[in-house]
Amino acid sequence: MSHFAVAVVRDGSGWTVSELELRGVRDVEEAGDRLRDVADGELSLLFVEAEDEYLVVVRIDEDNDLRVFGSDAEYAEETALGAALLGDLEPERLPDLDDEDEDEEEDERPAADPDSNPVGDADLLADLGIPSVALLKLCAQEGMLPSEVTARICETLGCADDVEELR
Repeated sequence: MSHFAVAVVRDGSGWTVSELELRGVRDVEEAGDRLRDVADGELSLLFVEAEDEYLVVVRIDEDNDLRVFGSDAEYAEETALGAALLGDLEPERLPDLDDEDEDEEEDERPAADPDSNPVGDADLLADLGIPSVALLKLCAQEGMLPSEVTARICETLGCADDVEELR
């Protein structure tokens, strides 16, 4: 199964974006070590998109805490990399995603993917402007590709152009 992995690191001067090689990664800690090796920043994010189906986000803060979110637990069952990144995580308890947003009309909302089974810490981007409910909604939208979720997240962060240029 093919994948695209991009490291997005914030330091005092802004965001730095680079592709990250994950071949041979045995666990999420090793992926975290590779992310730390890319650049020394106050915040490091790793986006792993696999086969237009799965997204994994890994976050390392200045205090070296490692947090992980996966759009679907099935990725851990299908590939060695998925198992390495998500294998130890429990399924996320989904909030009610059917609540209407004030700015959204009922008929404009995409349907939620009933087979989506997110795992890990959906709140890992909350302090960056993407609360857990928003992340879960993005991942659960029928037809939403992992690359589109990454692009939306990176738009909020202010580094979308750099990620798209690397892609």
